[in-house]
Amino acid sequence: MIQWQKSSLSGPGDGNECVELARADGTLLFRESDDPDRVLPVTRDGLAALLRRLRAGSPG
Repeated sequence: MIQWQKSSLSGPGDGNECVELARADGTLLFRESDDPDRVLPVTRDGLAALLRRLRAGSPG
């Protein structure tokens, strides 16, 4: 079973306004809580780039 970890920056409770990460078979997995069936495999570098862009306030 995959153990999902909710982002510490997400809202409280079990609402649908958070992102979650998991690790399975050496792969990082990323999903949004409002669409938990859509799971994106990501690399460490890809995830790091996404986080840098989000922190910089640059969505794309």
